[in-house]
Amino acid sequence: MEKGKTREVVVSALQFACTDDVSTNVATAERLVRAAHGKGANIILIQELFEGYYFCQAQREDFFHRAKPYEGHPTILRMQKLAKELGVVIPVSFFEEANNAHYNSIAIIDADGSDLGLYRKSHIPDGPGYQEKFYFNPGDTGFKVFQTKFAKIGVAICWDQWFPEAARAMALQGAEILFYPTAIGSEPQDEGLDSCDHWKQVMQGHAGANLVPLVASNRIGKEIIQTEHGDSKITFYGNSFIAGPTGEIVAAADDKEEAVLIAKFDLDKIKSKRHSWGVFRDRRPDLYKVLLTLDGSKPSV
Repeated sequence: MEKGKTREVVVSALQFACTDDVSTNVATAERLVRAAHGKGANIILIQELFEGYYFCQAQREDFFHRAKPYEGHPTILRMQKLAKELGVVIPVSFFEEANNAHYNSIAIIDADGSDLGLYRKSHIPDGPGYQEKFYFNPGDTGFKVFQTKFAKIGVAICWDQWFPEAARAMALQGAEILFYPTAIGSEPQDEGLDSCDHWKQVMQGHAGANLVPLVASNRIGKEIIQTEHGDSKITFYGNSFIAGPTGEIVAAADDKEEAVLIAKFDLDKIKSKRHSWGVFRDRRPDLYKVLLTLDGSKPSV
């Protein structure tokens, strides 16, 4: 880096309510991507599975028709054209069909429109309103980082965001910013349970523990899905945010309004702070074998 030069990147998190019409939602996503670009954004995050309603509220055979193969996926192709036109990076979340397997996946589109590759969601939840194990195989890509025009980024999906191992794995591979597209809201079995603050604080911890910025994009609005037991509804709580490298929130949305969040980071300045802080220097991987077990009782030698 030349003396006096900085490597700055502007990131954006989008937030909007979905309909259950693909063309309407993709048009909304494109409109907000253009708005983020107009505000100077270089890397723009759209929320999880934004093509339609969050269908995992129900276990329905007909919902498998929503899946499409990665190759030739129409929404990915459209976002490739948009990314190239605007010169921005766009991670694109979609329901992937791969022969007889299905994944909750995301394609990373670089600023020239090229497809840098695929990440498949690793941690698959299964609870009331979030019955993803019915639809998705556990991801087989492992945690990855992608060298984009503007930064090396780590991208994981929703439930992955609750696992510090995922964030650390991406940081160890050189991720300079972490991105988490999300679909989370109320709990159908307990209207009094509000996980919003917990959700944010966990990810703020990932940012602070790894000294990297973090971007989380969530949807808003009430969605009602018909199930065999009657209607199921979730009110998605938005609160999309961007955190800085000490976990501080630098931009945040509310729980009701469409949003285009923007934040600028000097990646070289953050890199110097990360290196000097010592948390990667002082790691002891030889002592972490217990993390390879489920119950902590029989770590591998």
